[in-house]
Amino acid sequence: MTDEYRLDTLAVRAGTERSQFNEHSEALFLTSSFVFKSAAQAAARFANQEPGNIYARFTNPTVTAFEQRLAALEGAECCIATASGMAAILSCVMGLLKGGEHIVCSAGVFGATVQLLGNILKRFGMDTTFVSGTDLAAWEKAVQPNTRLLFLETPSNPLIEVYDIAALSRVAKKAGALLAVDNCFCTPVLQRPLELGADIVIHSATKYLDGQGRVLGGAVLGKRDVIYEGVFGFLRTAGPTLSAFNAWVILKGLETLRIRMEAQSASAVELARWLEQQPRIGRVYYPGLPSHPQHELAKKQQKGPGAIVSFDVKGGREAAWRVVDATRLISITANLGDTKTTITHPASTTHGRISPEARAAAGIGEGLLRVAMGLEAIEDVKADLARGLGK
Repeated sequence: MTDEYRLDTLAVRAGTERSQFNEHSEALFLTSSFVFKSAAQAAARFANQEPGNIYARFTNPTVTAFEQRLAALEGAECCIATASGMAAILSCVMGLLKGGEHIVCSAGVFGATVQLLGNILKRFGMDTTFVSGTDLAAWEKAVQPNTRLLFLETPSNPLIEVYDIAALSRVAKKAGALLAVDNCFCTPVLQRPLELGADIVIHSATKYLDGQGRVLGGAVLGKRDVIYEGVFGFLRTAGPTLSAFNAWVILKGLETLRIRMEAQSASAVELARWLEQQPRIGRVYYPGLPSHPQHELAKKQQKGPGAIVSFDVKGGREAAWRVVDATRLISITANLGDTKTTITHPASTTHGRISPEARAAAGIGEGLLRVAMGLEAIEDVKADLARGLGK
C-alpha cells in the first residue's frame, strides 16, 4: 500500500486490518493475552516460527495498526511503538548499544534527553558527547573509535535550530555509526529523515501525532534489520509498551495530521512575523523567517517551517514570566503539538533540570519563551501575548 498511495490516503487507511466483524473504524483490542488453537501453535509463535499475537506487552493488533500506519507515513520498513517519546529513545539506545560505546548528540535537545543520554546512561557504561548541532566540524571531531550513534532533534528544542541531516548522515557512515533523528517537531508531513540519509527516526507520538494532548506514546522507525532485531528485542523483554487504547487514539490523530500541521504552521509563520515587530522582543527563533540562520536549509530539508516559535523577551526571566502570567487564552504548559496553543519558559521547565552551564551552551537564556501554535484564531493568540508584552 505504501508505494500505491499518497500521504493523506496512508494517514487514513494504512495499517487497517478488519476483524471477523468487518468494522469500518479501527477496532480497539483491550486484552492482555491471546488464545492459541493448540500447544503446537503456541510453541511456534513463542519461537517466532509463526506470525501472530502472543502477549500484549509486545504484540497487539491495535498497536500493530499504529506501527504500520506510521511506518507508511515515514517510508520506514519497520516501526516499534513505545509508551512515550522518552521510552522510544531509551529503547533505541538500550536495544542497539552496549556498555563501553559512545554517542554524539546535538546540544539542542529536550531536557529529559540530556538527562538520559548525559547522566543515566553513564551508569550502564555509555558515554555521550554533546556538540553544537550546526557545527559539522564539531560532530566530526567528537566521533571516537567506539562511537555507535549520532543523535539529534531537528528542528531543535527549544531554539528551533535546523541541522543538516544529509551531511550528518555522511559523518555517521564514515564513523560506522547510526544516525537517529527525532522528528517530533516536523512529523512526516513536513520532513522525512530516512529519505535524507537517517537510519532511525524517533517520535514522541504524544505531540503532533495524537494532536490533541490526550495520551502518551512513542515510536522508533527504520530498516527492519536494525529496528526489529535490536529495538523489538528490548521492548519485548523490558516492556516500555504502548497501550492499545493509546495506540487507538493516536491512530485517529494520524488521520488529520497533514491538515493540522499545515494550518498550525501557517499560523506560526504569521505569529513569528508579528513577534519580530514587537519592541520588547530581542530575537525570534523560527526557520520560516529569513532572519533564521538555517532558513535556506529548512526550505531545502523541510516541506514547511513547523508550528513552534521561540523568542527572547528583553528583561530576562522576570519579563518573560510577566508575558506568561498575562495570558488568558494560551495554555501554560510544557506540552506541544496540541490543537490548543501552549507557552512555556524552557529555562525553568523543560530544561530546568540541566545545569546552568549546559543551558548556556545550548543557548537557552532566562528570557526565552517557546510557543507551540494551535488552531485558535491567530489574532486572538497575538492579542493574548500582546497583553504581557505591553507592560
